[in-house]
Amino acid sequence: MRLLAAAGTALVVVLAACGSDEPDPEPVQEEQPVGFTNPVFDEDFPDPAVIEADGGYYAYATNSPLGNVPALTSSDLVSWEPAGDAMPVLAPWVTGGRTWAPEIAVHAPDRYVLYYTALGTASGRQCVGRAVATSPAGPFVDDSAEPLICQAGDGGSIDASPFTDADGTRYLLWKNDGNAVGVDTWIYAQPLSEDGLSLVGSPVQLMKQDQPWEGDLVEAPFLWLRDGTYYLFYSANAYDSADYAVGYAVCDGPLGPCRKPADAPILVSSDDAAGPGHCVLIEKDGRTWMVHHAWPPDAVGSVLPGRTMWLTEVTWEDGVPVLDGPRASVD
Repeated sequence: MRLLAAAGTALVVVLAACGSDEPDPEPVQEEQPVGFTNPVFDEDFPDPAVIEADGGYYAYATNSPLGNVPALTSSDLVSWEPAGDAMPVLAPWVTGGRTWAPEIAVHAPDRYVLYYTALGTASGRQCVGRAVATSPAGPFVDDSAEPLICQAGDGGSIDASPFTDADGTRYLLWKNDGNAVGVDTWIYAQPLSEDGLSLVGSPVQLMKQDQPWEGDLVEAPFLWLRDGTYYLFYSANAYDSADYAVGYAVCDGPLGPCRKPADAPILVSSDDAAGPGHCVLIEKDGRTWMVHHAWPPDAVGSVLPGRTMWLTEVTWEDGVPVLDGPRASVD
């Protein structure tokens, strides 16, 4: 595992030569770089989501040999260890093998709600469910007879992402899987009940694919509130290609309306990583990090090592998110 270099600065004490009559000089403070190497988890860990809990960090991903909802733990966002299957038993409505893109809403130190995508047995489409646990490590339990959302006529529903507004109101964002049936893909948003287990009111369409770089789809929404502005990050194009990338929209609120300020993505393939996408944002020590997956440039679409987990810093220039990456070496 590649490890985070020691944070902060180091004091370098310059000692006087032996026998010198000169007094010892004052210690000189010398800046040392803070850095790490991507990927921070170099095994298949697609569609990663990260939360801060229990004094550390938990990451969750699409199903793999590690489980239905593979989980990792870390103390620093960089060094990660497997933490088992966060949802070892699937809901009654689910056919196993296609449990995708889990994200977690933290309600209390002993209450966590997991939103996930799985194959609905009745519909034959991917649908969104929710499960509850008392620990971030799980086990998350969904005993529902039916999914929370399943737009079967529009290709299904995937990539659910919870958002809690500044006033505590909760929302859920997701995508209809229109590209599975040759129709438009929309990012939707809808209020959640206070306990996070049911939807309130009606869904709102926030945006769809309408720019050349997006190809046939937009997906993987993640809403971020900064200085009173709502930033909707999303991924677009084919996930198994180097054209997959991250874009953003600016919204007036969690239910829109939203607009895309640019006609190009903000995180694209580089010499170090291909097809970066499906992101969440998290803050640590005053810096904002985008957690996302990416392929090795010479193995796009391959089973091994698959899509590994990366960190790319987000900075802001006049309200515009700027990402320098993906880069293997990060200062």
